[in-house]
Amino acid sequence: MTLKLTPALAEAIRRHAEETYPEECCGFVLGHAGADGREAAGIRRADNEGGDTAPNRYLVSPEAYLAAELETAREGREILGVYHSHPDHEARPSEFDRTHAFPGLSYLIVPVRDGKAGEIRSWMLAGDRTRFDPEPVTG
Repeated sequence: MTLKLTPALAEAIRRHAEETYPEECCGFVLGHAGADGREAAGIRRADNEGGDTAPNRYLVSPEAYLAAELETAREGREILGVYHSHPDHEARPSEFDRTHAFPGLSYLIVPVRDGKAGEIRSWMLAGDRTRFDPEPVTG
């Protein structure tokens, strides 16, 4: 699968990551999935409910996820994935990311070094949940 992410949406994610630095930001990638790929049409910021762990992980409550899913469905879109930042770390999923991920969703990670966001990378959890595989992102 390939995720189409416009430059404007990528910039909005990077801006969110810079605003929350040195804590992780998080949010949802919204859009449409079809036979020829997945196309992002918007993002929805979410609160990082990680508390004391917010500098090195994000947490979205089931209630917040459900609210985002219901609102997105009313808009005629779907949640394609989740984005979050990795302050002062590379854009690779952690073991925590893997154990809390769902197959079928894109997981976008933006590295933030010294307050400046870098290149967004996307990952998809393998069907057997043992690893993340890179997902190509096009603009």
